[in-house]
Amino acid sequence: MRNSNFLNKIASPLIFSMLIVVGIFIGSYFNLIEDSSLNPQNEKFSKLDVLLDYIDQEYVDTIDGYSFTENIIPKILESLDPHSMYIPAKDLLDINESLAGNFEGIGVQFNVVKDTIIIINTITGGPSEKVGVLAGDRIIKINDTLVAGVKIKNEDVISKLKGPKGTTVTISVYRKNFNDLIDIDITRDEIPLYSVDASYMIDEKIGFIKISKFSSTTYQEFKKSVSQLQKLGMKKMILDLRGNGGGYMDGAIKIADEFLDDKKLIVYTEGKARPKTVSYATKRGICQETEVIILIDEWSASASEIVAGAIQDNDRGQIVGRRSFGKGLVQEQTILQDGSAIRLTIARYFTPTGRSIQKPYSDNNEDYIDEITERFVHGEFEHADSIKFPDSLKFYTPKGNIVYGGGGIMPDIFVPVDTIGWTPYLSEVINRGIIYQFAFEYVDKNRPRLSKFLNFKELTEHLDKIHLMNQFIVFATNKGVQKKYDEIKISESILNTQIKANIARNIFGDESYYPIIQDVDTVLKRAINSFQKKNL
Repeated sequence: MRNSNFLNKIASPLIFSMLIVVGIFIGSYFNLIEDSSLNPQNEKFSKLDVLLDYIDQEYVDTIDGYSFTENIIPKILESLDPHSMYIPAKDLLDINESLAGNFEGIGVQFNVVKDTIIIINTITGGPSEKVGVLAGDRIIKINDTLVAGVKIKNEDVISKLKGPKGTTVTISVYRKNFNDLIDIDITRDEIPLYSVDASYMIDEKIGFIKISKFSSTTYQEFKKSVSQLQKLGMKKMILDLRGNGGGYMDGAIKIADEFLDDKKLIVYTEGKARPKTVSYATKRGICQETEVIILIDEWSASASEIVAGAIQDNDRGQIVGRRSFGKGLVQEQTILQDGSAIRLTIARYFTPTGRSIQKPYSDNNEDYIDEITERFVHGEFEHADSIKFPDSLKFYTPKGNIVYGGGGIMPDIFVPVDTIGWTPYLSEVINRGIIYQFAFEYVDKNRPRLSKFLNFKELTEHLDKIHLMNQFIVFATNKGVQKKYDEIKISESILNTQIKANIARNIFGDESYYPIIQDVDTVLKRAINSFQKKNL
């Protein structure tokens, strides 16, 4: 995202409010300037002056300029496109942090359960781990303020634990087998936020890398993961971008570059006020000899679509899964004087064949998001042939393969939503978060015993010997989910796998979740089969 000086030229928030109000009311309710000889641009600002003066003098109540601005700015930006947006100053830090790659705090993952803050995990090498905070600890006080049993919210916990690097916070924790609270002083530090959720070898040649977003550190994380997997023998890679809503374009371009030969086109952008900017591959690619399959779904967007489009349009690898979201607009962030920000769409991006994959949009942003639901209603999640593209959106890759623009990246191998084993019972326990809750509480009650296992494989072998399903059914029933034994039997394999994966995640992190869930992941299995067929 590039910075723009346009908004900095605006004299004050009041003037900016005037511009926005005019955008809403001109031509609709007011016709205060009728001299057609005026230049249209001058006329617009004349109307602005008149409108401002008119509201200031005649409106029934005194206008709160700040509130007026805060209410109007989002409305005008929403009327432009679904991705232009206003970010209030109070929200900007949190939003930027998610893409910054780090934040300043104490380095823990927590959950609020039964009105108690429970530590799920400490971040390796972080300040909490260094001073002895343990998974399973209950935080009772923060800086002598009681936080247990007071209906504290997640955002309040975060605000109390986060803070500038070098500052100290004291937490009082309850730990099982200890009678008294344990006071722990923690000096806040920079905490890394990782965007590569998992990287591991599926077999002797196939490596798997899961990227959840494109942050400022994604490219470095990706290269590190590739280097580690190549040392383990990786010759083929499955790059999982499912559910990845995008982020910084720069990281996506650099990752695509690692797969492509020198001077291959990756992506280009162009806007009304922005000249065409082209990104080409270089000679440095560390994955140029690695076969690649990219996994996408309906929530893969923006930067994810740049990577998938570059690989597909250059005939470099296969795309497996379901049609991506369809976001081909580029936003630029501008910081305003009060610390708030505007992200304005300033260009469109195009894949190497010239495709714009931005799906259609109108003034109704809810319809834009609901388009994903419409895909399901029209059968697209089940049958690829239900997707119709006009010939005007047809493009050809260098090898003559047909690709389409105008609504996301269509995969080379379509994998429908797997309905085998899915029942209303399974949907209910997933949608209500019952599986996650059961796994969390199971680990919390059995942490000393479960923590003795050296890796997730040992853990899953142990869990396979325990009748977890019976315990889960009782747990779900107590949470209000009606027993349906016929449906439970149909869904038992999926339930068991998800329970084990979530238990392992609570002990060993994301790196253990994906290898376990792989057993019921039809998209991933289809990609593995595609690689293996090439070896026959």
